[in-house]
Amino acid sequence: MNTKFSLQNKTVLVTGGGSGIGKAIATTFAAQGAQVHILDFHKNSASETANEITEQGFFAQAHLCDVSKFSQVMGVVETISKTSKITTLINNAGIAHVGNLENTNVIDLDRLYGVNIKGVFNCAKAVLPIFKKQKKGCILNMASIAGSIAVSDRFAYSMTKGAVLSMTLSVAKDYIDHGIRCNSISPARVHTPFVDKFLKQHFPGKEAEVFEKLSNSQPIGRMGSPKEIADLALYLCSDESSFITGTDFPIDGGFIKLNN
Repeated sequence: MNTKFSLQNKTVLVTGGGSGIGKAIATTFAAQGAQVHILDFHKNSASETANEITEQGFFAQAHLCDVSKFSQVMGVVETISKTSKITTLINNAGIAHVGNLENTNVIDLDRLYGVNIKGVFNCAKAVLPIFKKQKKGCILNMASIAGSIAVSDRFAYSMTKGAVLSMTLSVAKDYIDHGIRCNSISPARVHTPFVDKFLKQHFPGKEAEVFEKLSNSQPIGRMGSPKEIADLALYLCSDESSFITGTDFPIDGGFIKLNN
């Protein structure tokens, strides 16, 4: 019996795969037979995720990598390419910022640009020659609903995620004749360690109250889970989605269409 959404014989790069959504993607993909390579600025987190995966009998390797630095990205890609045929790139690494135009400074803007925009550029550029030579490849970018609609106090973050959407469309258009697909996912609020850290830092003693408020801001009445995002990513990177490219997929509990 054939298994739907199998990733056998696929080698997947997951940036920011040490925690949160990236960890869920790495774990889910490995369980479906992929060779998963985790690229993360935090080597300990990446190694912990890779170890958890290998303990389950699947394949994963951790790589220290700052995606904002092209030389580091190329170094990791070249190392992996010596032993594996890279088939899939998940541009998941990203950082957040809370603030409007007035209280966003140049340092904030540059920091988010370096990871959320330049990181996507660097990683896609590094694998592109490989995908063109193979005449096949899949790129999945992690965008956000903040790139499509107005979200209060997310000026810099929204700017970067809007750029991710534009890059997704450009890559899909320019390389469709090379057999390369490029799509993006736009989550709403997802319950990750980042959320817990944010609540503890900004709302000490009121974490549960604010968490419930944030959850209820989504029509479905809760935050998403990293596993739910990973399952959508699995479909978009499997052969079952071979007819899909140049498309953004909101996964938002009805936030965009129903929250008005």
